[in-house]
Amino acid sequence: MNREDFPMLNEDYIYFDNGATTFKPNQVIQSVVDYYTKYTANSHRGDYDLSQKVDYLYESTRDVVKNFIKANNSKEIIFTSGTTMSLNMIVFGFMKYFLKPGDEVLITKAEHASNVLPWLELEKEIGIVVKYIPLDDNHKVTVENVKNSITKNTKVISLAYVTNVIGDVRPIKEIASLIHANNGLIVVDGAQSVPHIKTDVTYDDIDFLAFSGHKMLAPTGIGVLYAKEKYLELMKPISYGGGMNSRFESNKEVEYKELPLRLEAGTQNIAGVLGLQAAIKYIEEIGIDKIHEHEIELKNYLLTKLKEIDNIEIYNQESDSGIIVFNIKNIFSEDTSRYLNHYHICVRAGNHCTKMVKDEIGIKNTCRISFYLYNTKEEIDKLIEVLKDNKKIYEVIL
Repeated sequence: MNREDFPMLNEDYIYFDNGATTFKPNQVIQSVVDYYTKYTANSHRGDYDLSQKVDYLYESTRDVVKNFIKANNSKEIIFTSGTTMSLNMIVFGFMKYFLKPGDEVLITKAEHASNVLPWLELEKEIGIVVKYIPLDDNHKVTVENVKNSITKNTKVISLAYVTNVIGDVRPIKEIASLIHANNGLIVVDGAQSVPHIKTDVTYDDIDFLAFSGHKMLAPTGIGVLYAKEKYLELMKPISYGGGMNSRFESNKEVEYKELPLRLEAGTQNIAGVLGLQAAIKYIEEIGIDKIHEHEIELKNYLLTKLKEIDNIEIYNQESDSGIIVFNIKNIFSEDTSRYLNHYHICVRAGNHCTKMVKDEIGIKNTCRISFYLYNTKEEIDKLIEVLKDNKKIYEVIL
């Protein structure tokens, strides 16, 4: 799909690591080049035409993001460096002051490090209690298991919409309803969902959402923090400096700006913001539903082919996304990755920043294949051809 738009596909690689980052289409690349060659200026810093053009493009991106995720207004869109920064802002800029000792936060053992470590740090810092929602036999979150995990002390549920290893799509709307009925809040890690499936924060009643541009065709170093305006108003900045203050005086009086600029201290990744706008417009032109359907078609095709190879173990056959994790029996995942690399096939190997998921699937390291819109069945056929010949793996890599 649209392969002619991606310069990286002119290289001799088959790229199946889209869960880590995606290739960039010419339209996104050109948007970044245009900023650096036609209207380089800082944003919200100048009264001259060049700077005001950048201000307009920067702020118009906020509107594009708002519409893409169906937020209520553009003040609810904060630009960050990525999902990790967004989640840290949620935990240390809001939850640190919202939660009290003994309050419970529910996550799962399938969460990415960015949705685990900040909570564990906050547990040490203020005495909250982090608990794990059990997964079912297919390693999925069920509404019933969430319901059984909520107690009178549960104040937050923080989950990936789509997990980066199991690849399951969580019932976020139903989970949001459960936690709201308990007077709590829901935090959603959208790193693996926003690029692949339709996102509607209003319909799902999401309180906080974090996602990254580089996993959805945009440049690296740009991400988004969405939150309902009433919660953003209470959020404390975790960075202070230029651009987020209205004034400060020698008598130590300080006044900060209104949302959203109050939470965007310093010079932002302007090129990244403009690249994100181009990426979203590109995705919308193709259609997010069409992208998802393409990925599922590829996943089902790959599953059928992998099952023809006797010594392949698949750990997430029931996933609802374009993610498959597998191993060659008795072969270390990194060795499999190096073997495939010999044939210019790129897959992820290891624990995928999800070090607790081993407690659920029974193995620490796996190979992950994650699809995006430009992958093809022909690429899968090449992968299968190489995997079928895996008995010579150590002849190749040693």
